[in-house]
Amino acid sequence: AVQLMTGRGGWPLNVIILPDGRPVWGGTYFPKENWIDALNQISKIHQDQPEKLEEYAAKLKEGLQSLDVVTLKEGDADFKKETLSKTVEKWSQGFDLRQGGMNRAPKFMMPNNYQFLLRYAHQSKDSKLVDFVNLTLEQMAFGGVYDQIGGGFSRYSTDEKWHVPHFEKMLYDNAQLLSLYSQAYLLNKNPVYKETVYQTIDFLKREMTDASGGFYSALDADSNNVDGKLEEGAYYIWTKKELEELLKEDFPLFKEYYNINNYGHWEKENYVLIRQDSDNDFNKEKNLDKNVFNEKKKVWQQKLLEAREKRSKPRLDDKILTSWNGLTISGLLDAYTTFGDKEFLDLALKNASFIKDNQLRKNGGLNRNFKEGKSTINGYLEDYSSTIEAFIKLFEVTSDEQWLNLAENLTQYALNHFYDSSNKMFYFTSDEDSSLITRNTEYLDNVIPASNSMMAKNLFKLGHFNFNREYIKMAAQMLHNVSDELEGYPSSYSNWLDLMLNYTYPFYEIIVVGKDATQKIETIHSTYIPNAIIAGSPSEKNNPEIFEDRWDEDNTWIYVCVNNSCKLPVNSVEEALSLLEN
Repeated sequence: AVQLMTGRGGWPLNVIILPDGRPVWGGTYFPKENWIDALNQISKIHQDQPEKLEEYAAKLKEGLQSLDVVTLKEGDADFKKETLSKTVEKWSQGFDLRQGGMNRAPKFMMPNNYQFLLRYAHQSKDSKLVDFVNLTLEQMAFGGVYDQIGGGFSRYSTDEKWHVPHFEKMLYDNAQLLSLYSQAYLLNKNPVYKETVYQTIDFLKREMTDASGGFYSALDADSNNVDGKLEEGAYYIWTKKELEELLKEDFPLFKEYYNINNYGHWEKENYVLIRQDSDNDFNKEKNLDKNVFNEKKKVWQQKLLEAREKRSKPRLDDKILTSWNGLTISGLLDAYTTFGDKEFLDLALKNASFIKDNQLRKNGGLNRNFKEGKSTINGYLEDYSSTIEAFIKLFEVTSDEQWLNLAENLTQYALNHFYDSSNKMFYFTSDEDSSLITRNTEYLDNVIPASNSMMAKNLFKLGHFNFNREYIKMAAQMLHNVSDELEGYPSSYSNWLDLMLNYTYPFYEIIVVGKDATQKIETIHSTYIPNAIIAGSPSEKNNPEIFEDRWDEDNTWIYVCVNNSCKLPVNSVEEALSLLEN
Protein backbone atom coordinates (compact mmCIF):
# COMPACT_ATOMS: atom_id res chain seq x y z
CA ALA A 1 0.00 0.00 0.00
CA VAL A 2 2.79 2.42 0.88
CA GLN A 3 4.58 1.64 -2.38
CA LEU A 4 1.39 2.49 -4.28
CA MET A 5 0.89 5.73 -2.33
CA THR A 6 4.45 7.05 -2.29
CA GLY A 7 6.31 5.17 -5.03
CA ARG A 8 8.64 3.46 -2.57
CA GLY A 9 8.64 1.36 0.58
CA GLY A 10 11.04 0.78 3.45
CA TRP A 11 11.38 0.96 7.20
CA PRO A 12 10.03 2.25 9.53
CA LEU A 13 6.65 1.56 7.96
CA ASN A 14 3.66 3.59 9.15
CA VAL A 15 0.13 3.10 7.83
CA ILE A 16 -3.26 4.41 8.94
CA ILE A 17 -6.13 2.05 8.18
CA LEU A 18 -9.90 2.09 8.50
CA PRO A 19 -11.48 -0.28 11.04
CA ASP A 20 -12.01 -2.90 8.30
CA GLY A 21 -8.28 -2.96 7.50
CA ARG A 22 -8.21 -0.86 4.32
CA PRO A 23 -5.24 1.55 4.24
CA VAL A 24 -5.84 5.27 3.65
CA TRP A 25 -2.45 6.87 4.32
CA GLY A 26 1.12 5.81 4.94
CA GLY A 27 4.81 6.39 4.57
CA THR A 28 8.19 5.51 6.00
CA TYR A 29 10.16 7.97 8.14
CA PHE A 30 8.59 11.22 9.37
CA PRO A 31 10.21 13.84 11.62
CA LYS A 32 8.17 14.27 14.80
CA GLU A 33 6.51 17.56 13.79
CA ASN A 34 5.49 16.22 10.36
CA TRP A 35 4.10 13.07 11.95
CA ILE A 36 1.95 14.99 14.45
CA ASP A 37 0.76 17.34 11.68
CA ALA A 38 -0.25 14.39 9.48
CA LEU A 39 -2.15 12.71 12.31
CA ASN A 40 -4.05 15.93 13.04
CA GLN A 41 -4.96 16.42 9.39
CA ILE A 42 -6.23 12.88 8.91
CA SER A 43 -8.14 13.04 12.19
CA LYS A 44 -9.87 16.23 10.94
CA ILE A 45 -10.76 14.63 7.59
CA HIS A 46 -12.12 11.58 9.41
CA GLN A 47 -14.40 13.83 11.52
CA ASP A 48 -15.48 16.32 8.84
CA GLN A 49 -15.37 14.37 5.54
CA PRO A 50 -15.23 10.61 6.29
CA GLU A 51 -16.54 9.86 2.77
CA LYS A 52 -13.21 11.10 1.37
CA LEU A 53 -11.32 8.44 3.30
CA GLU A 54 -13.87 5.82 2.20
CA GLU A 55 -13.41 6.82 -1.43
CA TYR A 56 -9.62 6.75 -1.20
CA ALA A 57 -9.63 3.40 0.63
CA ALA A 58 -11.80 1.86 -2.13
CA LYS A 59 -9.42 3.08 -4.87
CA LEU A 60 -6.37 1.88 -2.98
CA LYS A 61 -7.98 -1.52 -2.46
CA GLU A 62 -8.52 -1.79 -6.22
CA GLY A 63 -4.88 -0.86 -6.78
CA LEU A 64 -3.68 -3.48 -4.31
CA GLN A 65 -5.85 -6.17 -5.89
CA SER A 66 -4.35 -5.38 -9.31
CA LEU A 67 -0.82 -5.98 -8.02
CA ASP A 68 0.85 -9.41 -8.30
CA VAL A 69 -1.97 -10.67 -10.52
CA VAL A 70 -0.93 -13.72 -12.53
CA THR A 71 -3.28 -14.90 -15.24
CA LEU A 72 -3.47 -18.47 -16.45
CA LYS A 73 -1.60 -18.78 -19.75
CA GLU A 74 -3.40 -21.13 -22.08
CA GLY A 75 -1.78 -23.48 -24.57
CA ASP A 76 1.08 -25.90 -24.31
CA ALA A 77 4.27 -24.81 -22.57
CA ASP A 78 7.15 -24.77 -25.04
CA PHE A 79 10.37 -23.71 -23.35
CA LYS A 80 13.34 -22.99 -25.62
CA LYS A 81 17.06 -22.54 -25.13
CA GLU A 82 16.76 -19.47 -27.33
CA THR A 83 14.71 -17.72 -24.62
CA LEU A 84 17.50 -18.32 -22.12
CA SER A 85 20.29 -17.14 -24.43
CA LYS A 86 18.39 -13.95 -25.40
CA THR A 87 17.59 -13.21 -21.76
CA VAL A 88 21.17 -13.64 -20.57
CA GLU A 89 22.49 -11.60 -23.52
CA LYS A 90 20.22 -8.69 -22.61
CA TRP A 91 21.04 -9.07 -18.92
CA SER A 92 24.80 -9.03 -19.62
CA GLN A 93 24.59 -5.50 -21.02
CA GLY A 94 24.31 -4.24 -17.45
CA PHE A 95 27.22 -6.27 -16.03
CA ASP A 96 30.13 -4.49 -14.36
CA LEU A 97 33.08 -6.27 -15.96
CA ARG A 98 35.59 -4.52 -13.68
CA GLN A 99 34.15 -4.89 -10.17
CA GLY A 100 31.55 -7.58 -10.78
CA GLY A 101 27.84 -7.34 -10.12
CA MET A 102 25.63 -4.90 -11.96
CA ASN A 103 27.06 -1.66 -13.29
CA ARG A 104 25.53 0.63 -10.68
CA ALA A 105 25.44 1.52 -7.00
CA PRO A 106 24.19 0.47 -4.53
CA LYS A 107 25.11 -3.15 -5.21
CA PHE A 108 23.13 -6.06 -3.81
CA MET A 109 24.53 -9.58 -3.70
CA MET A 110 21.36 -11.23 -5.17
CA PRO A 111 22.59 -14.83 -4.61
CA ASN A 112 19.97 -16.49 -6.79
CA ASN A 113 20.92 -14.32 -9.78
CA TYR A 114 24.45 -15.67 -9.67
CA GLN A 115 23.38 -19.25 -8.90
CA PHE A 116 21.39 -19.21 -12.12
CA LEU A 117 24.12 -17.47 -14.14
CA LEU A 118 26.71 -19.95 -12.84
CA ARG A 119 24.53 -22.90 -13.79
CA TYR A 120 23.61 -21.47 -17.19
CA ALA A 121 27.25 -20.64 -17.96
CA HIS A 122 28.28 -24.17 -17.02
CA GLN A 123 25.56 -25.94 -18.98
CA SER A 124 25.86 -23.72 -22.06
CA LYS A 125 29.68 -23.79 -21.86
CA ASP A 126 29.89 -19.97 -21.81
CA SER A 127 33.40 -19.33 -20.45
CA LYS A 128 32.99 -15.53 -20.46
CA LEU A 129 29.92 -15.78 -18.26
CA VAL A 130 31.74 -18.18 -15.91
CA ASP A 131 34.52 -15.59 -15.64
CA PHE A 132 32.04 -12.83 -14.86
CA VAL A 133 30.38 -14.81 -12.07
CA ASN A 134 33.78 -15.65 -10.57
CA LEU A 135 34.85 -12.00 -10.81
CA THR A 136 31.68 -11.00 -8.95
CA LEU A 137 32.09 -13.60 -6.19
CA GLU A 138 35.74 -12.75 -5.65
CA GLN A 139 35.13 -9.00 -5.52
CA MET A 140 32.25 -9.46 -3.08
CA ALA A 141 34.48 -11.59 -0.83
CA PHE A 142 37.31 -9.04 -1.07
CA GLY A 143 35.05 -6.08 -0.27
CA GLY A 144 33.95 -4.41 2.92
CA VAL A 145 30.47 -5.79 2.29
CA TYR A 146 32.06 -8.99 3.60
CA ASP A 147 33.24 -8.85 7.22
CA GLN A 148 36.96 -9.49 6.76
CA ILE A 149 37.48 -10.10 10.48
CA GLY A 150 34.42 -12.00 11.68
CA GLY A 151 32.93 -13.47 8.51
CA GLY A 152 29.46 -13.00 7.09
CA PHE A 153 28.03 -10.51 4.62
CA SER A 154 26.27 -7.22 5.22
CA ARG A 155 23.06 -6.28 3.45
CA TYR A 156 24.50 -4.47 0.41
CA SER A 157 27.29 -2.18 -0.76
CA THR A 158 26.64 1.54 -1.05
CA ASP A 159 29.32 1.92 -3.75
CA GLU A 160 30.44 0.19 -6.94
CA LYS A 161 33.49 -1.59 -5.49
CA TRP A 162 31.65 -3.53 -2.75
CA HIS A 163 33.47 -1.43 -0.16
CA VAL A 164 31.22 0.43 2.28
CA PRO A 165 28.16 -1.61 3.19
CA HIS A 166 24.90 -0.94 4.89
CA PHE A 167 26.25 -2.82 7.90
CA GLU A 168 23.12 -4.80 8.75
CA LYS A 169 23.68 -8.57 8.56
CA MET A 170 20.70 -10.69 7.50
CA LEU A 171 20.39 -14.46 7.92
CA TYR A 172 18.79 -14.93 4.50
CA ASP A 173 21.71 -13.27 2.66
CA ASN A 174 24.32 -15.37 4.42
CA ALA A 175 22.34 -18.60 4.09
CA GLN A 176 22.04 -18.26 0.32
CA LEU A 177 25.63 -17.07 -0.10
CA LEU A 178 26.80 -20.27 1.59
CA SER A 179 25.12 -22.18 -1.24
CA LEU A 180 26.47 -19.89 -3.95
CA TYR A 181 30.11 -19.94 -2.81
CA SER A 182 30.03 -23.68 -2.13
CA GLN A 183 28.64 -24.46 -5.58
CA ALA A 184 31.12 -22.11 -7.25
CA TYR A 185 33.99 -23.80 -5.41
CA LEU A 186 33.10 -27.12 -7.03
CA LEU A 187 33.81 -25.55 -10.41
CA ASN A 188 37.01 -23.59 -9.85
CA LYS A 189 38.41 -24.52 -6.39
CA ASN A 190 39.12 -20.87 -5.56
CA PRO A 191 40.48 -20.87 -1.96
CA VAL A 192 38.77 -17.51 -1.35
CA TYR A 193 35.41 -19.26 -1.71
CA LYS A 194 36.32 -21.91 0.85
CA GLU A 195 37.60 -19.31 3.30
CA THR A 196 34.39 -17.29 2.82
CA VAL A 197 32.15 -20.29 3.52
CA TYR A 198 34.06 -21.37 6.63
CA GLN A 199 34.22 -17.85 8.08
CA THR A 200 30.53 -17.24 7.38
CA ILE A 201 29.56 -20.44 9.19
CA ASP A 202 31.82 -19.38 12.08
CA PHE A 203 29.89 -16.09 12.16
CA LEU A 204 26.54 -17.90 12.21
CA LYS A 205 27.70 -20.19 15.03
CA ARG A 206 29.15 -17.34 17.06
CA GLU A 207 26.47 -14.67 16.70
CA MET A 208 23.28 -16.07 15.16
CA THR A 209 22.66 -19.49 16.76
CA ASP A 210 20.05 -20.21 19.40
CA ALA A 211 20.52 -23.08 21.84
CA SER A 212 17.44 -24.71 20.26
CA GLY A 213 19.29 -25.15 16.95
CA GLY A 214 17.45 -22.31 15.24
CA PHE A 215 19.16 -19.28 13.71
CA TYR A 216 18.35 -15.68 14.59
CA SER A 217 17.19 -13.23 11.94
CA ALA A 218 19.53 -10.24 11.85
CA LEU A 219 22.14 -8.00 13.42
CA ASP A 220 21.44 -4.27 13.33
CA ALA A 221 23.67 -1.92 11.36
CA ASP A 222 23.91 0.41 14.36
CA SER A 223 25.76 -0.01 17.62
CA ASN A 224 26.96 2.37 20.32
CA ASN A 225 30.16 4.25 19.49
CA VAL A 226 32.76 5.33 22.05
CA ASP A 227 30.48 8.22 23.04
CA GLY A 228 27.60 5.84 23.76
CA LYS A 229 25.58 6.99 20.75
CA LEU A 230 24.14 4.72 18.09
CA GLU A 231 26.17 4.92 14.92
CA GLU A 232 26.03 2.79 11.77
CA GLY A 233 29.08 0.56 11.36
CA ALA A 234 30.64 1.55 14.69
CA TYR A 235 31.23 -2.12 15.54
CA TYR A 236 33.08 -2.90 12.30
CA ILE A 237 35.22 0.11 11.37
CA TRP A 238 38.82 0.90 12.38
CA THR A 239 41.08 3.91 12.72
CA LYS A 240 44.69 3.73 11.65
CA LYS A 241 45.77 4.47 15.22
CA GLU A 242 43.76 1.53 16.63
CA LEU A 243 45.24 -0.85 14.10
CA GLU A 244 48.83 0.32 14.74
CA GLU A 245 48.40 -0.23 18.48
CA LEU A 246 46.87 -3.70 18.02
CA LEU A 247 49.18 -5.05 15.32
CA LYS A 248 52.43 -3.24 16.14
CA GLU A 249 55.26 -4.45 13.83
CA ASP A 250 52.77 -6.32 11.62
CA PHE A 251 50.83 -3.16 10.79
CA PRO A 252 52.79 -2.24 7.59
CA LEU A 253 51.99 -5.60 6.00
CA PHE A 254 48.37 -5.55 7.26
CA LYS A 255 48.02 -2.03 5.85
CA GLU A 256 49.03 -3.24 2.39
CA TYR A 257 46.78 -6.30 2.48
CA TYR A 258 43.62 -4.59 3.77
CA ASN A 259 44.21 -1.19 2.10
CA ILE A 260 44.54 1.18 5.04
CA ASN A 261 44.98 3.95 2.49
CA ASN A 262 42.83 6.10 0.20
CA TYR A 263 41.29 3.00 -1.37
CA GLY A 264 40.06 1.66 1.99
CA HIS A 265 39.21 5.01 3.61
CA TRP A 266 35.56 5.60 4.42
CA GLU A 267 34.87 8.86 6.29
CA LYS A 268 36.45 10.92 9.08
CA GLU A 269 39.39 8.80 10.28
CA ASN A 270 37.63 5.50 9.71
CA TYR A 271 38.57 2.63 7.40
CA VAL A 272 36.51 -0.31 6.17
CA LEU A 273 38.83 -3.25 5.46
CA ILE A 274 38.93 -4.22 1.78
CA ARG A 275 41.22 -6.46 -0.25
CA GLN A 276 42.34 -6.13 -3.85
CA ASP A 277 44.52 -9.20 -4.41
CA SER A 278 44.27 -12.92 -3.93
CA ASP A 279 46.60 -14.34 -1.26
CA ASN A 280 48.62 -16.01 -3.98
CA ASP A 281 49.22 -12.73 -5.84
CA PHE A 282 49.89 -10.83 -2.62
CA ASN A 283 52.46 -13.40 -1.45
CA LYS A 284 54.22 -13.30 -4.82
CA GLU A 285 54.36 -9.52 -4.82
CA LYS A 286 55.70 -9.35 -1.25
CA ASN A 287 57.88 -12.48 -1.59
CA LEU A 288 56.13 -14.18 1.33
CA ASP A 289 55.86 -17.85 2.22
CA LYS A 290 52.24 -19.00 1.84
CA ASN A 291 52.08 -20.88 5.17
CA VAL A 292 53.77 -18.09 7.12
CA PHE A 293 51.35 -15.53 5.70
CA ASN A 294 48.32 -17.72 6.47
CA GLU A 295 49.39 -17.90 10.10
CA LYS A 296 49.88 -14.14 10.21
CA LYS A 297 46.40 -13.60 8.81
CA LYS A 298 44.85 -15.86 11.45
CA VAL A 299 46.67 -13.93 14.19
CA TRP A 300 45.51 -10.59 12.77
CA GLN A 301 41.90 -11.72 12.57
CA GLN A 302 41.97 -13.16 16.09
CA LYS A 303 43.49 -9.99 17.59
CA LEU A 304 40.98 -7.74 15.88
CA LEU A 305 38.07 -10.02 16.69
CA GLU A 306 39.03 -9.98 20.38
CA ALA A 307 39.35 -6.19 20.29
CA ARG A 308 36.00 -5.85 18.55
CA GLU A 309 34.28 -8.10 21.09
CA LYS A 310 35.04 -5.43 23.72
CA ARG A 311 32.98 -2.88 21.79
CA SER A 312 29.25 -2.39 22.18
CA LYS A 313 27.66 -5.06 19.97
CA PRO A 314 25.02 -4.45 17.30
CA ARG A 315 21.49 -5.12 18.47
CA LEU A 316 20.22 -8.63 17.72
CA ASP A 317 16.89 -9.50 16.14
CA ASP A 318 16.47 -12.83 17.91
CA LYS A 319 13.27 -14.06 16.32
CA ILE A 320 13.71 -17.33 14.43
CA LEU A 321 11.87 -17.40 11.09
CA THR A 322 11.03 -20.76 9.53
CA SER A 323 11.62 -19.63 5.93
CA TRP A 324 15.04 -18.11 6.59
CA ASN A 325 16.06 -21.18 8.58
CA GLY A 326 15.02 -23.37 5.65
CA LEU A 327 17.40 -21.37 3.46
CA THR A 328 20.12 -21.86 6.07
CA ILE A 329 19.68 -25.65 6.09
CA SER A 330 20.16 -25.64 2.31
CA GLY A 331 23.26 -23.43 2.62
CA LEU A 332 24.81 -25.67 5.26
CA LEU A 333 24.10 -28.77 3.21
CA ASP A 334 25.74 -27.26 0.13
CA ALA A 335 28.76 -26.41 2.29
CA TYR A 336 28.81 -29.98 3.63
CA THR A 337 28.61 -31.69 0.24
CA THR A 338 31.33 -29.41 -1.15
CA PHE A 339 33.83 -29.53 1.70
CA GLY A 340 32.90 -32.75 3.51
CA ASP A 341 32.98 -31.13 6.96
CA LYS A 342 30.59 -33.16 9.12
CA GLU A 343 30.01 -30.22 11.47
CA PHE A 344 28.09 -28.49 8.66
CA LEU A 345 25.80 -31.52 8.28
CA ASP A 346 25.28 -31.67 12.06
CA LEU A 347 24.26 -27.99 12.12
CA ALA A 348 21.83 -28.57 9.24
CA LEU A 349 20.30 -31.64 10.93
CA LYS A 350 19.93 -29.80 14.23
CA ASN A 351 18.21 -26.91 12.45
CA ALA A 352 15.91 -29.29 10.53
CA SER A 353 15.00 -31.06 13.76
CA PHE A 354 14.27 -27.66 15.33
CA ILE A 355 11.76 -26.90 12.56
CA LYS A 356 10.23 -30.40 12.78
CA ASP A 357 9.94 -30.31 16.58
CA ASN A 358 8.94 -26.66 17.11
CA GLN A 359 7.44 -25.19 13.94
CA LEU A 360 5.56 -28.17 12.50
CA ARG A 361 2.02 -28.31 13.90
CA LYS A 362 0.03 -31.48 14.55
CA ASN A 363 -2.30 -30.63 11.65
CA GLY A 364 0.66 -30.70 9.24
CA GLY A 365 1.07 -26.95 8.87
CA LEU A 366 4.02 -24.74 9.75
CA ASN A 367 4.29 -21.79 12.07
CA ARG A 368 6.43 -18.88 10.92
CA ASN A 369 8.03 -17.45 14.05
CA PHE A 370 9.79 -18.80 17.14
CA LYS A 371 10.91 -16.54 19.98
CA GLU A 372 11.49 -17.02 23.70
CA GLY A 373 10.29 -20.63 23.56
CA LYS A 374 7.02 -19.85 21.73
CA SER A 375 6.06 -20.84 18.20
CA THR A 376 3.61 -18.36 16.66
CA ILE A 377 2.06 -16.98 13.43
CA ASN A 378 0.54 -19.21 10.78
CA GLY A 379 3.18 -19.79 8.12
CA TYR A 380 3.29 -18.05 4.74
CA LEU A 381 4.04 -19.73 1.43
CA GLU A 382 7.75 -18.84 1.69
CA ASP A 383 7.95 -20.83 4.95
CA TYR A 384 6.68 -23.91 3.13
CA SER A 385 8.72 -23.33 -0.03
CA SER A 386 12.10 -22.96 1.65
CA THR A 387 11.46 -25.75 4.20
CA ILE A 388 10.35 -28.20 1.49
CA GLU A 389 13.45 -27.33 -0.54
CA ALA A 390 15.66 -27.91 2.52
CA PHE A 391 14.02 -31.25 3.37
CA ILE A 392 14.37 -32.48 -0.23
CA LYS A 393 18.06 -31.59 -0.10
CA LEU A 394 18.40 -33.36 3.28
CA PHE A 395 17.03 -36.54 1.73
CA GLU A 396 19.46 -36.23 -1.18
CA VAL A 397 22.39 -35.87 1.22
CA THR A 398 21.46 -38.31 3.99
CA SER A 399 19.18 -40.84 2.19
CA ASP A 400 16.93 -40.57 5.27
CA GLU A 401 13.43 -41.11 3.93
CA GLN A 402 11.72 -39.11 6.70
CA TRP A 403 12.82 -35.83 5.09
CA LEU A 404 11.36 -36.71 1.69
CA ASN A 405 8.11 -37.76 3.38
CA LEU A 406 7.97 -34.48 5.32
CA ALA A 407 8.61 -32.53 2.11
CA GLU A 408 5.74 -34.38 0.42
CA ASN A 409 3.40 -33.80 3.39
CA LEU A 410 4.18 -30.07 3.48
CA THR A 411 3.59 -29.86 -0.27
CA GLN A 412 0.17 -31.46 0.12
CA TYR A 413 -0.64 -29.01 2.92
CA ALA A 414 0.40 -26.06 0.73
CA LEU A 415 -1.75 -27.38 -2.14
CA ASN A 416 -4.73 -27.62 0.22
CA HIS A 417 -4.38 -24.17 1.76
CA PHE A 418 -2.44 -21.90 -0.64
CA TYR A 419 -3.25 -23.10 -4.17
CA ASP A 420 -5.27 -20.89 -6.50
CA SER A 421 -6.98 -23.22 -8.97
CA SER A 422 -7.97 -20.29 -11.22
CA ASN A 423 -4.40 -19.52 -12.29
CA LYS A 424 -2.54 -22.62 -11.01
CA MET A 425 -0.29 -20.51 -8.76
CA PHE A 426 -0.03 -20.25 -4.96
CA TYR A 427 -1.23 -17.40 -2.75
CA PHE A 428 1.31 -16.01 -0.30
CA THR A 429 -1.15 -16.39 2.60
CA SER A 430 -3.12 -19.41 3.77
CA ASP A 431 -6.91 -19.74 3.51
CA GLU A 432 -6.81 -20.26 7.30
CA ASP A 433 -5.59 -16.71 7.91
CA SER A 434 -7.81 -13.80 8.87
CA SER A 435 -9.51 -12.20 5.91
CA LEU A 436 -7.26 -9.63 4.23
CA ILE A 437 -8.24 -6.91 1.79
CA THR A 438 -6.36 -8.93 -0.83
CA ARG A 439 -4.47 -12.24 -1.07
CA ASN A 440 -1.41 -11.60 -3.18
CA THR A 441 0.61 -13.97 -5.33
CA GLU A 442 4.34 -13.48 -4.88
CA TYR A 443 6.07 -14.42 -8.13
CA LEU A 444 8.92 -11.90 -8.64
CA ASP A 445 12.32 -13.16 -7.47
CA ASN A 446 14.10 -10.72 -5.22
CA VAL A 447 16.99 -11.14 -2.77
CA ILE A 448 15.02 -14.18 -1.64
CA PRO A 449 13.51 -16.03 -4.62
CA ALA A 450 9.75 -15.74 -4.97
CA SER A 451 7.83 -18.29 -2.95
CA ASN A 452 6.07 -19.40 -6.16
CA SER A 453 9.30 -20.01 -8.08
CA MET A 454 10.68 -22.01 -5.14
CA MET A 455 7.43 -23.97 -4.96
CA ALA A 456 7.52 -24.71 -8.70
CA LYS A 457 11.06 -26.09 -8.41
CA ASN A 458 10.01 -28.20 -5.42
CA LEU A 459 7.11 -29.66 -7.39
CA PHE A 460 9.44 -30.45 -10.27
CA LYS A 461 11.88 -32.30 -8.02
CA LEU A 462 9.24 -34.13 -5.99
CA GLY A 463 7.60 -35.15 -9.24
CA HIS A 464 10.82 -36.87 -10.26
CA PHE A 465 11.38 -38.48 -6.87
CA ASN A 466 7.83 -39.82 -6.56
CA PHE A 467 6.99 -40.40 -10.24
CA ASN A 468 4.25 -37.78 -9.92
CA ARG A 469 3.63 -36.47 -13.45
CA GLU A 470 0.99 -34.09 -12.14
CA TYR A 471 3.58 -32.21 -10.06
CA ILE A 472 5.87 -31.83 -13.07
CA LYS A 473 2.92 -30.54 -15.13
CA MET A 474 2.01 -28.06 -12.39
CA ALA A 475 5.57 -26.71 -12.28
CA ALA A 476 5.55 -26.32 -16.07
CA GLN A 477 2.24 -24.43 -15.96
CA MET A 478 3.53 -22.05 -13.28
CA LEU A 479 6.62 -21.33 -15.39
CA HIS A 480 4.43 -20.98 -18.51
CA ASN A 481 2.32 -18.34 -16.69
CA VAL A 482 5.31 -16.02 -16.20
CA SER A 483 7.33 -16.95 -19.30
CA ASP A 484 6.40 -13.86 -21.32
CA GLU A 485 8.06 -11.60 -18.75
CA LEU A 486 11.42 -13.38 -18.37
CA GLU A 487 13.38 -11.54 -21.05
CA GLY A 488 12.28 -8.09 -19.90
CA TYR A 489 13.29 -8.39 -16.23
CA PRO A 490 15.77 -11.28 -15.92
CA SER A 491 17.08 -10.42 -12.43
CA SER A 492 13.49 -10.61 -11.13
CA TYR A 493 12.98 -14.05 -12.67
CA SER A 494 16.33 -15.77 -12.04
CA ASN A 495 14.81 -18.67 -10.09
CA TRP A 496 12.20 -19.18 -12.81
CA LEU A 497 15.01 -19.15 -15.39
CA ASP A 498 16.79 -21.80 -13.31
CA LEU A 499 13.63 -23.92 -13.51
CA MET A 500 13.51 -23.37 -17.28
CA LEU A 501 16.96 -24.97 -17.53
CA ASN A 502 15.36 -28.17 -16.22
CA TYR A 503 13.01 -28.22 -19.21
CA THR A 504 15.46 -27.10 -21.91
CA TYR A 505 18.63 -29.02 -21.02
CA PRO A 506 18.90 -32.67 -19.93
CA PHE A 507 17.73 -33.29 -16.37
CA TYR A 508 18.80 -36.51 -14.67
CA GLU A 509 17.76 -38.82 -11.89
CA ILE A 510 20.85 -40.34 -10.30
CA ILE A 511 19.81 -43.36 -8.23
CA VAL A 512 22.36 -45.13 -6.04
CA VAL A 513 21.33 -48.43 -4.46
CA GLY A 514 23.45 -50.76 -2.33
CA LYS A 515 25.48 -51.02 0.86
CA ASP A 516 28.07 -48.48 -0.35
CA ALA A 517 25.47 -45.96 -1.50
CA THR A 518 26.38 -43.34 1.12
CA GLN A 519 30.05 -43.19 0.13
CA LYS A 520 29.24 -43.09 -3.59
CA ILE A 521 26.70 -40.30 -3.06
CA GLU A 522 29.30 -38.25 -1.19
CA THR A 523 31.63 -38.58 -4.18
CA ILE A 524 28.87 -37.62 -6.62
CA HIS A 525 28.04 -34.54 -4.54
CA SER A 526 31.65 -33.38 -4.84
CA THR A 527 30.99 -32.73 -8.55
CA TYR A 528 28.92 -29.74 -9.69
CA ILE A 529 25.72 -31.33 -11.09
CA PRO A 530 22.93 -28.74 -10.88
CA ASN A 531 20.70 -30.60 -13.36
CA ALA A 532 19.92 -33.73 -11.36
CA ILE A 533 18.18 -35.17 -8.35
CA ILE A 534 20.15 -37.70 -6.31
CA ALA A 535 18.39 -40.55 -4.52
CA GLY A 536 20.25 -43.09 -2.44
CA SER A 537 19.26 -46.26 -0.65
CA PRO A 538 21.96 -47.87 1.52
CA SER A 539 19.47 -50.50 2.71
CA GLU A 540 16.60 -52.51 1.27
CA LYS A 541 14.14 -50.84 3.63
CA ASN A 542 13.73 -47.54 1.74
CA ASN A 543 10.24 -47.35 0.30
CA PRO A 544 10.09 -44.63 -2.40
CA GLU A 545 9.07 -46.05 -5.76
CA ILE A 546 12.25 -44.71 -7.30
CA PHE A 547 14.15 -47.61 -5.66
CA GLU A 548 11.73 -50.34 -6.69
CA ASP A 549 13.36 -53.51 -8.10
CA ARG A 550 16.83 -51.98 -7.95
CA TRP A 551 18.27 -53.55 -4.77
CA ASP A 552 21.22 -55.93 -5.12
CA GLU A 553 22.64 -57.62 -2.04
CA ASP A 554 26.11 -58.00 -3.56
CA ASN A 555 26.60 -54.77 -5.54
CA THR A 556 26.10 -51.05 -5.25
CA TRP A 557 24.63 -49.82 -8.52
CA ILE A 558 24.38 -46.29 -9.90
CA TYR A 559 21.53 -45.66 -12.33
CA VAL A 560 21.57 -42.58 -14.56
CA CYS A 561 18.05 -41.87 -15.84
CA VAL A 562 16.05 -39.24 -17.71
CA ASN A 563 12.30 -39.25 -16.98
CA ASN A 564 12.73 -42.71 -15.42
CA SER A 565 14.29 -44.09 -18.59
CA CYS A 566 17.62 -45.46 -17.40
CA LYS A 567 20.93 -46.50 -18.85
CA LEU A 568 22.32 -49.83 -17.69
CA PRO A 569 23.55 -49.45 -14.08
CA VAL A 570 27.24 -48.94 -13.40
CA ASN A 571 29.40 -49.62 -10.34
CA SER A 572 31.71 -46.61 -10.28
CA VAL A 573 31.07 -42.89 -9.88
CA GLU A 574 33.48 -42.21 -12.77
CA GLU A 575 31.36 -44.32 -15.13
CA ALA A 576 28.18 -42.57 -13.93
CA LEU A 577 29.66 -39.13 -14.49
CA SER A 578 30.78 -40.10 -17.98
CA LEU A 579 27.18 -41.11 -18.76
CA LEU A 580 26.10 -37.61 -17.74
CA GLU A 581 28.72 -36.00 -19.94
CA ASN A 582 27.67 -38.13 -22.90
